[in-house]
Amino acid sequence: MYINITDSDTGNNKGSSGQLVHYLDKENRLLELTQAEQWFNGTNANVPSHEVRRSLDNNIAKLSRDDAKFFLINISPSQKEIAFLQEQYGDDTKAQFKAYATKVMDEYARNFNRPGIENNQDLLWFAKLENHRYYSHKDKEVKNGLKKRGERKPGEQMHMQVIVSRKDISNSVKLSPMNKSRGKNGEHSKKLGQFDRSQFANSGERLFDQIFGFDRKLEETFAYAKTQKNGNLKERMAMRVEMSRQREERSRQRGQRQQQSKGKQQGNYLRREPQTHYLEKEPAAKTYLQVPEPTNFLAIALGKTGPDVAPSVSRKKKKRTKEQEQGLHL
Repeated sequence: MYINITDSDTGNNKGSSGQLVHYLDKENRLLELTQAEQWFNGTNANVPSHEVRRSLDNNIAKLSRDDAKFFLINISPSQKEIAFLQEQYGDDTKAQFKAYATKVMDEYARNFNRPGIENNQDLLWFAKLENHRYYSHKDKEVKNGLKKRGERKPGEQMHMQVIVSRKDISNSVKLSPMNKSRGKNGEHSKKLGQFDRSQFANSGERLFDQIFGFDRKLEETFAYAKTQKNGNLKERMAMRVEMSRQREERSRQRGQRQQQSKGKQQGNYLRREPQTHYLEKEPAAKTYLQVPEPTNFLAIALGKTGPDVAPSVSRKKKKRTKEQEQGLHL
């Protein structure tokens, strides 16, 4: 997450905000959007451009000609963070990002540490979501002749531009995020409000992780990048030790999750009901043929194979009389 505050990249912030407002409306003019992106703040989701300019230009009480009248805040998630939001929210990604930007402005207000400046409702601000970025003369691709100024940059480039007034919503309190006293100069901080831009960037990053559940590695944090760029040797070594510790902790947690997942799978196997359906007797199949008569193997063995074979009956032999025997011999 990249969050920074500038006086204004386009347009002089010591005069009217009209030039900057016009510039940030460029996508609505250049692209044929089915639904143009509108200005919004914490109370209104659709603020006309002329109302943005009028409100900012009229909120400059007691500011001199050379005082800054407004500041530009850029909230730019990385392509990894954008992909994460799209995976989580789909078509609702832009609405979620706008809600997050409103909470970032709460952090902006609290960072001044001034009574009465508690959240975004105490500020005068307007935000505009942009879907693309374009190459400028500062980009190395343009300097090397690989790209032309004004060409669209590839990949997901969703980001937020916020114009915030130098004066609070009541037009009575001066608020400057460019104040570098950070509370060391009491009188100066009392007039302008103490503001730590590094702390503000950290709070926006932490807020993103808390709201969306984004798992950010140490080497992806603002603190790590700042330490590697501006930190002394001791600070850089301490950051490396912390990074090693976090990697070990992540590895341990990953191992625990794998063990828990493996245990659940084994538990499911143990609780599974025994499948005994293959032992059950299958129901007899229906048949439309006559059931054959049982075979009489005894009859077959005796040579009587007729269908009406009568059972054999043992008969007693009669004794022949003497007269019968004589007749036989005749």
